[in-house]
Amino acid sequence: MRVLVTGGAGFIGSHLCARLLDRGDEISAIDNFDPFYPERLKRRALEPLLARGLRLFTADIRDGDAVGVAFREARPECIVHLAALAGVRPSLERPAEYMDVNVRGTAVLLEAARRTDVRRFVFGSSSSVYGKNAMPPFQETARIDSPLSPYAASKAAGEQLVSTWTNLYGLEAISLRFFTVYGARQRPDLAIHKFSRRMLAGQKLPFFGDGSSRRDYTYIDDILAGVMRALSVPLDGHQVVNLGGAQTTSLRELIALLEEALGIRAELDMQPEQKGDMPLTSADVTRAGELLGYAPATPLRAGLAKFAEWIRGEGRDWV
Repeated sequence: MRVLVTGGAGFIGSHLCARLLDRGDEISAIDNFDPFYPERLKRRALEPLLARGLRLFTADIRDGDAVGVAFREARPECIVHLAALAGVRPSLERPAEYMDVNVRGTAVLLEAARRTDVRRFVFGSSSSVYGKNAMPPFQETARIDSPLSPYAASKAAGEQLVSTWTNLYGLEAISLRFFTVYGARQRPDLAIHKFSRRMLAGQKLPFFGDGSSRRDYTYIDDILAGVMRALSVPLDGHQVVNLGGAQTTSLRELIALLEEALGIRAELDMQPEQKGDMPLTSADVTRAGELLGYAPATPLRAGLAKFAEWIRGEGRDWV
């Protein structure tokens, strides 16, 4: 299968490209190496993949001409769209830019897919779309009209665009709502990576709120299993599916598990709650099980043990 992955140099994207190359697929990637975190880390993730045949197009997804060249040359049958400006908190400072990249960029890709007869479009969405009104565990049928951040709003808008192109042009499409993905090569700004590195350096952890906020953490291998299945299962219209770990963990519990995994006691820097943060994310994965045969297989304690092994090894230089 010919697959084009946008954001292919990122955390999930580089892991996905590796998994698809393992399967023997013909893989291309688009990435503009946005400086949200260091380009050299993304280049480092891509080096072994380029040696194995990954084709890289360095382009911004908002550049219709550059995207068109990539689509014509790669001739993809399927698109996995992961490129985005990421992060809830940064989006509070740059809301217009988040909308431009995440919404307009998605429209550019959908139009390129329509013009080149791409068969399937897999959209990387987010648990953030559920906003403040969803009742746990979050089901895909819940309303998503109360986002708490521009990032969440941009992902909800992206899903609507995917629905529109599916309804108008018959594109096979599925939006995957990722729930707090972690694992080797995770972005340095995310809690598990940031906390682990600070603990190893003997530094205090920024601790927002009272520690009762809860997240559904999902190990990268479970996410990859869901994305791989989304490329090939029969689809009727635009499907929306949660990919989560199906269990929630409080911030205080997370730190205790990191202390266990790393063998280090954490020191906390208590700070007020931050705007835009959801107090709870909780995935109902019933639909994912029915459609994709998805079943998360890595409990958080086991996943953190793997992450601790990585950050004490290769991950020591991942800064």
